[in-house]
Amino acid sequence: MANPLKIVFLGTSSFAVPCLKALVNDPKFTVELVITQPDRPVGRKQTLTPPPVKIAAEELGLPIFQPENINKEFHNCPLSIAHCPFLIVISYGQILSQEILDLPSVAAVNVHASLLPKYRGASPIQHALLSGERETGVTVQKMVKELDAGPILSQKRILIGERETFVSLHEKLATLGAELLLETLASPLKESEQNASEATFCKKLTREDGKADPKTMTAETIDRMVRALSPWPGVSIDESKILETTLVPEKEALEIPCAEGTKLFVTKIQPKNGKPMSGQAFARGRKTH
Repeated sequence: MANPLKIVFLGTSSFAVPCLKALVNDPKFTVELVITQPDRPVGRKQTLTPPPVKIAAEELGLPIFQPENINKEFHNCPLSIAHCPFLIVISYGQILSQEILDLPSVAAVNVHASLLPKYRGASPIQHALLSGERETGVTVQKMVKELDAGPILSQKRILIGERETFVSLHEKLATLGAELLLETLASPLKESEQNASEATFCKKLTREDGKADPKTMTAETIDRMVRALSPWPGVSIDESKILETTLVPEKEALEIPCAEGTKLFVTKIQPKNGKPMSGQAFARGRKTH
């Protein structure tokens, strides 16, 4: 058997974890180093928390490097990236310089959670749901300096379920991405240029993106928001967090009139500084105040 291909893996979020585990478990590859973001304060108590990729790398016994700025600090790597054929970059969170992209002897490769050139950028899964797409998928691309604009090496499509949520779709695409990455790296790379004229872009989400207004938005729009933006950044109406919704009446749901005569049924809601509860429990609480 040929010597396993050496890989330096860059990733941070949970989306990258299945790819990392798949590479480690495949004898055709050896992960020499994992580069991930530094531990960050999380939650109200600002507890210093390692990123999901670091947790996975520690469980797998892999060497870890956590630079604050990879472009300024990559010379401090515990090994030379240049001696590895592949640099695998998945949901890392920093833009890489051309100097780094040129280091691997074969290619810097990225797994992106959309059918490029659609939804280039930081939030492709959320925006596919917000837009009401019927299908999406993953793209393995050869990286270039311009964000998500590199030649396509492979793609796989999946249908989006009628009540699909970010959490369910994220899990499906992360698993699909791992499968496609292994298939792609095991064969000679075939590049197909993206059609830049068909490119669409999606930005990094903020809390402002989760503010819903039933007076100006239809029930379908807000329902999509809830399925796309939970758990982050979450969807709120009048400072109450909307956790689950439906477009058909349910026994414990709170009915909210929306734009164009549509009706939204809130099945789970969390009032400001309160605990999650059913829509009807929330309505009963308002009547007693």
